[in-house]
Amino acid sequence: MSADHPIAPTDVQATIAQLWVYPVKSCAGISLSEAELTDTGLLYDRAWMVVDEDGEFVTQRELPRMALIQTAFKMGQLVLRAPGMLALHLALDAAEGPLKVRVWDDEVMACDMGDLAAQWFSDFLSPEAPANLKRLRLARFDPEVRRVSSLKWTGGREATTQFADGFSLLVTSTASLAELNQRLGAAGHAPVAISRFRPNIVLDGVQAHDEDRVGTLHISTGDAVAQIEPVKPCARCPIPNIDPATALSSPEVNDTLQAYRQDPRLHGAITFGMNAIVLEGDGQMLRLGQTVRADWVFG
Repeated sequence: MSADHPIAPTDVQATIAQLWVYPVKSCAGISLSEAELTDTGLLYDRAWMVVDEDGEFVTQRELPRMALIQTAFKMGQLVLRAPGMLALHLALDAAEGPLKVRVWDDEVMACDMGDLAAQWFSDFLSPEAPANLKRLRLARFDPEVRRVSSLKWTGGREATTQFADGFSLLVTSTASLAELNQRLGAAGHAPVAISRFRPNIVLDGVQAHDEDRVGTLHISTGDAVAQIEPVKPCARCPIPNIDPATALSSPEVNDTLQAYRQDPRLHGAITFGMNAIVLEGDGQMLRLGQTVRADWVFG
């Protein structure tokens, strides 16, 4: 190959087994056969977010019933469904007035999605909500806004994301889940699905947690190669303990991870999967079965 198209690294070779997007932060995700890569991650991933009256983001940490809200794309709309509710249809390009919101330490201007969406989320989530979370609104990320990931972890590069916790993408593997499920089974617990960990890209053909130990992922997308770099282990909050089918929480998932996934890079926090940033590939299509190559990173 020419110098303009160097041979991709070959220490590790994998394939894309699953692709997921989560249109509304902390609601159910959508498993896709293909997804467009953008500078902020997969198209429409965490493009919407539920906020309280003060614009503070709300997740399953506060309202586990968010796990029961199903999302789908249909004919240019985002369709939301929940038990006992009529479906909510939102045009993918719809937005109303400006709304200042906060996600973790970042305060950004977003777009309010209007009173109908606000009432829908408030009605469904209010039965378990504390007083300060009875009145909710839905925000849409403003594409004119740049929300930059932690420069400490990106090596000073200005990688951007939308309403994800901090980075463009989350990468894990089928082997990592298989190891966890083996340990759960040995302790008498039922296996769990990858949806508990809310990844964007799930790799096959690697050993458990190899995603922790590799550098830039080179994904062959046909005539081009997308480049995604894992930059920070993903510390786990209580959300993996929440069953997406019931919204009920039990401690066995994080308790099991605690026994073997304490990460010294994050001062002993339990981790599963790697946060990643997009280096190259805006507009390219990722598809199931595509080849992923990477080199080991030591130290």
